[in-house]
Amino acid sequence: MATVRRRGFYGFDAPFLLPVFGVLVLINILEGCYSRSIWPILIAGILTGCAGFGLYASLRGKFVVWSELLEGLRLRGDERILDMGCGRGAVLLLAAQRLTAGQAVGADIWRKQDQSGNTIASTHRNAEAEGVADRIELHTADMRALPFPDASFDVVVSSLAIHNIKGSAGRNQAIDEAVRVLRPGGRVLIVDIFATRQYFARLSQAGMLNVARRSLGMRLWWGGPWVPTHLVSATKPGASEPPVV
Repeated sequence: MATVRRRGFYGFDAPFLLPVFGVLVLINILEGCYSRSIWPILIAGILTGCAGFGLYASLRGKFVVWSELLEGLRLRGDERILDMGCGRGAVLLLAAQRLTAGQAVGADIWRKQDQSGNTIASTHRNAEAEGVADRIELHTADMRALPFPDASFDVVVSSLAIHNIKGSAGRNQAIDEAVRVLRPGGRVLIVDIFATRQYFARLSQAGMLNVARRSLGMRLWWGGPWVPTHLVSATKPGASEPPVV
């Protein structure tokens, strides 16, 4: 298994959910004590378990899973990789650590409701801590309108980000942008909790090859088995050919 020891601090995903779970657990415990019924206590236990799965996924599971996914790409080290919705750099910096002459580029609009402490400065600090500051580039950019030329990346990744775009049309725009900036033969890996069937369909409609969707298992349950995570992957057709002279 690839190492997942991290020197940076990456915050919590969807931080507003933690106090919500806490309030619901407290309400059910109080209700159980008042009514002398076991059912509210059982519900409190289930909610606590769901919160535990979410915390594990946020603090440990996503690093383990993404380390395996990136290892599976068998990178040469000279690739140019884009992380759409990079946040504080959890996936971006794992990718950068696998590069030598390449570059990992992160794009985000830095919303704190999506990830605690989500700022471009936090990502820069994490890059310094992980020793990859010279291999990354950060942009403030909307996934639906990326500021990059066509066919400028070998790999595009996105982790728990595209679902934050409201509306299926906007999510389709993000998928289209991922396809646009990929070079021929480039690969896209999208990990998300919602709308993954939509991503699969859109990539298929775009003519991508080897489009696949699969569950990533209990290591990335964000609220127990009711909120599983899926990987959608694909390859852009038309491997690069030498220019006609």
